Amino acid sequence: MGSEKQGFIWLSGLLFLNIFVLSTADVHYYEFSLQESLFTKLCSTKIILTLNGSFPGPEIRVRRGDTVFVNVHNQANYAVSLDWEGVTDTIDGSNNTIQPGRNFTYNIELGDEIGTLRWHATSAWAAATVHGAFVILPVATEDYPFPAPTSDQTIILGEWFREELTEANQTITPGSADAYTINGHPGETYGCSNDTTFEMQVDYQGLYLVRVINAVANETMVFDIENHRLTIVGQNGTYTNRSFTNSLTLAPGQVIDVLLCPNQNVGHYYITARSSSGTHITNGILRYTTTTTSF
Repeated sequence: MGSEKQGFIWLSGLLFLNIFVLSTADVHYYEFSLQESLFTKLCSTKIILTLNGSFPGPEIRVRRGDTVFVNVHNQANYAVSLDWEGVTDTIDGSNNTIQPGRNFTYNIELGDEIGTLRWHATSAWAAATVHGAFVILPVATEDYPFPAPTSDQTIILGEWFREELTEANQTITPGSADAYTINGHPGETYGCSNDTTFEMQVDYQGLYLVRVINAVANETMVFDIENHRLTIVGQNGTYTNRSFTNSLTLAPGQVIDVLLCPNQNVGHYYITARSSSGTHITNGILRYTTTTTSF
């Protein structure tokens, strides 16, 4: 009798858990258009491959355990497939190549992934401009295992090439980028007055979850915010033990989630991204907008 009761209790718990997951998980649908777009950076204009005309590409934002359908229409002249890096559960058609004029729907079943991942084109030349963030939030009833942020910000470290990258011109080699970018902005270090600078606005003593992605193909990138310490809380789609640092070193493709508490004198501070080889340095701006206390 005792063993049967234990088995019944365990089975009931299992059934309850399954019902809970099914009732809280959502299904999301995204429409992406692969297209060739004109962009001007480093004082010159060229055609790049994009999703939905943006560089970096659009962000996917869902919750843990959700199902995601991404329908990709290829309106460009090159066959491209996408890779959903860090997703451990089954992805239907992950190796599917989408021919020009065709479309394909990726079916992504999320499991225990949490935090930040990335998606990108599978070929190196296309991935230089076709990439984006895959943000996985906790379920609505789930708390963060660290102080809850008041806001969050995705930062993608990318690269820019003056030449047009095509399937027939795959010349990406370590250190060959002409510039690095922060969320698509080269910043003020390359001598072109038309280049834009990424700016992140923060409130004094707010708490920000900053999701930093290294989308640079062949370079380890070093990231820091002037006079601010960072608390590492996650990497590559999972939570980690908290650790403190003044800068991040990200291998190609690596994703690190950090907490940022703006607690310096109200003003603006440089956000810096540079390759470990020292080839280029790119700057953004962290700008305080309000103060919640007197000095």
